[in-house]
Amino acid sequence: MKTRRTLATVAMLAAASGLVACSSDEGGGDASNCTNTITKPDLPVVTMWAWYPNMQLVVDNFNKTNDEVQVCWTNVGQGGDQYDKFQTAISAGTGAPDVIMVEMDRIPTFQIQNALVDISGYGLDAVRANYGDGAWKDVSVGDAVYGVPVDGGPLAMIYRKDIFDKYGITPPQTWAEYEQAAQKVKDAGGPLFGDLGANVPALMMALQIQKGAAPFTYDPAQPESIGVRLNDQASKDVLDYWGGLVRKGLVGTQDQFTPEYISGVINGNYATYISAAWAPGYLTGAGVGQGQDTGTFAVAPLPQWDSNNPVQVNWGGSAFSVTSQSKKPDLAAKAAYGLYADEESLTDGWTNQIIFPLNLTALNNPEFVDLKVAFFDGQQANKEVYVPAANAYQGVVYSPFGQYYFDAMTKQISEMSAGSITGSQAADRLQEDVTKHATEQGFTVQ
Repeated sequence: MKTRRTLATVAMLAAASGLVACSSDEGGGDASNCTNTITKPDLPVVTMWAWYPNMQLVVDNFNKTNDEVQVCWTNVGQGGDQYDKFQTAISAGTGAPDVIMVEMDRIPTFQIQNALVDISGYGLDAVRANYGDGAWKDVSVGDAVYGVPVDGGPLAMIYRKDIFDKYGITPPQTWAEYEQAAQKVKDAGGPLFGDLGANVPALMMALQIQKGAAPFTYDPAQPESIGVRLNDQASKDVLDYWGGLVRKGLVGTQDQFTPEYISGVINGNYATYISAAWAPGYLTGAGVGQGQDTGTFAVAPLPQWDSNNPVQVNWGGSAFSVTSQSKKPDLAAKAAYGLYADEESLTDGWTNQIIFPLNLTALNNPEFVDLKVAFFDGQQANKEVYVPAANAYQGVVYSPFGQYYFDAMTKQISEMSAGSITGSQAADRLQEDVTKHATEQGFTVQ
């Protein structure tokens, strides 16, 4: 098949260019190099790669309570580092673990290379009710399911209460109100109202989907064909909106997740921060809300284009997938279903702000729902904002070349923010760029 041959060639070239091959020293299929202790050595063992900070506890909880299989866990690196090792194992045909933690938008990239297993035939029906439809869609390609959802990132608007109070602003319910509030603050000599970071293209994708965009359509029954619609009117509207905010000096253009941006958040340079449910944990870890800005943050629902027809969107999230190199896919699936699904692990995850859980056991837990979040000065953020957003989320279709798309989006947002092009022009350029790339990868673009 042309598409798979093309991607396989890319993978082999990447491996030849210096990626470290997976060996038993890094985990892979070798169960003799566990970070954790196997508590029931008489049971069969499956190997796993994952990078959650509390993975040791999660694996120990699973092994302690499971009488069918044990998990041998290794952290081979976070995000891209792990993906590089996995890609090398895919190219080599050996060295991958049985179970792997994968960000949801990466699943199609590995699925199209036959690197992941459709787990729908390995007991999915028994756990399907544990997660919402949107969570399942994010880990699916067509009707096939390639991962068990763990955490997600429903979007919301974090804001500075002190700035809103000073300038008489109430949380905007629509994007039109957001711009009006931003203008009011600017006219009064206040700070920037928000920020458009070029390095968060997944956020822009989510905001475009909220407006009605459907960037990609893909049916694995026709693996060489893909729909690419990056310059439809909804996509252009959102880019033009944010480009307009930049042009009017209402929002900044600082890359996010940088020391400069975090310093600006701490110092009150921004009135709002559009981000996901994992943001409070990230900001706390970065030192936000622990000094002069303590008790100044609150959260409100994401502004809508049409407040009468709200659309909830998501940024981020991970899953546990079974790899096609596993010789025990049935047991690997049991591990994927059971890890981070017990109450103790879930509770540790959300109380320590490691994950925003997608398991309905947690989402429906009164302790979680009613939690008074310290970062938000005791606000019941889950009840008021994040849980309703997660429950209403419908899921999206990701592409098999998501990283290329995100890189191309970053380039166009950078040029738009610099004033070189309009939002609509950025969308047209993005469409041309990604369509060309998809064609080069062997796809027929619809």
